[in-house]
Amino acid sequence: MSDSSARFKDLCLDAVDHQALADWWCTAMGYVRRDDVEPDEEGWVRPTGWPVPIVDRSGAGPLIWVVPVPEGKTVKNRMHHDVVGDTEALLAHGATLVRRRDAGPDNEPDAGTIDWDVLADPEGNEFCCFAPVRT
Repeated sequence: MSDSSARFKDLCLDAVDHQALADWWCTAMGYVRRDDVEPDEEGWVRPTGWPVPIVDRSGAGPLIWVVPVPEGKTVKNRMHHDVVGDTEALLAHGATLVRRRDAGPDNEPDAGTIDWDVLADPEGNEFCCFAPVRT
């Protein structure tokens, strides 16, 4: 494991309705349920009460586990993830706008406070959405 005490493995999201939230993130980010593309054994089906692993089809993104918990989110996340995407499309898909970006006027782009939007998924988990870089 090299010289570090730990290394990144997976990302976990807590959810009251983990099945629905797994589907939401799959649609939002183009992920798929890992069991659909990498089945463990022929005929084996993941019990619906177990955490749901979702993966990036291209292999570029991290494995995300959507984990069932009995309680809803009550306070701001201490950790969150960032995505590059279309804020309006995510809002239309069911995300909630927490804070709109403030990139400053066109002639002073560095004068703004933040240049990303803060959103929340359907269960209230915050994430930041950055606009794709235009080339």
